[in-house]
Amino acid sequence: MANENNSLTTEFILIGFTDHPVLKILLFLVFFAIYLITMVGNLGLVALISMEHRLHTPMYIFLGNLALMDSCCSCAIIPKMLENFFSEGKMISLYECMAQFYFLCLAETADCFLLAAMAYDRYVAICSPLQYHTMMSKKLCIQMTIGTFIASNLHSMIHVGLLLRLTFCRSNQIDHFFCDILPLYRLSCTDPYINELMIYIFSMPIQIFTIATVLFSYICILLTIFKMTSKEGRGKAFSTCASHFLSVSIFYICLLMYIRPFEEGDKDIPVAIFYTIVIPLLNPFIYSLRNKEVINGLKKCMKNYNIVK
Repeated sequence: MANENNSLTTEFILIGFTDHPVLKILLFLVFFAIYLITMVGNLGLVALISMEHRLHTPMYIFLGNLALMDSCCSCAIIPKMLENFFSEGKMISLYECMAQFYFLCLAETADCFLLAAMAYDRYVAICSPLQYHTMMSKKLCIQMTIGTFIASNLHSMIHVGLLLRLTFCRSNQIDHFFCDILPLYRLSCTDPYINELMIYIFSMPIQIFTIATVLFSYICILLTIFKMTSKEGRGKAFSTCASHFLSVSIFYICLLMYIRPFEEGDKDIPVAIFYTIVIPLLNPFIYSLRNKEVINGLKKCMKNYNIVK
């Protein structure tokens, strides 16, 4: 028993991308730039929504929390990835690995709920505009946000707790750039059947509920828009939900590509890059570039800043 315990893995090696010296420098610069832009974009959006009172509406409260979770996702993955480009050992401890997966799972689960909440908000705004302030009250908005973070935390804690029951005594090399759940299953000496079962029991209902909410909301929105006689009204309605529809489409397409049978893990990395790194980079631009309220709020804040200076 002592020899078996001594062979248990407590540290992992993140294989990452490449050991080619030139490519390592190039990839480091690319991902470092992505990380800076992601953090500035998302945290800047959070700060703008916090400072600009006109953006204190349910849609932008959800958007601010989405940007916060995208920042959390980037912070969980990219700094360690950048370190490993020039780290000789590329080591990560078991508990660092669990922490990385916890924050990633937290961010991605919260994103699912927040995108569903934003879809419902657009549904109420377009399909029942006269009842909007009643149906999307500040109290309900706060309750939905708190519920999102409670559910996301519980979901993450369940999967991390189940990961800690596994023992790792085979190879300690993770063929990935972060501690994802499927590569860890492949290294486990313990049968991960219970862990996989819990993914279906806990994760699938979340995906089904959030996707169904989004689909129902947008079907109702489209039916309402097609009934409008005014071209101006149709254009305004489309512009109101275009950015969210683009964001939610990219998110769920990547999610559905990422959720595949457990045996098909050899092609995880390209999808994982888009799912965990590119989407948090794109979201601030998707919601800001063609959003007049965000642009006007940004101009106002910049103008006030210049006055103070």
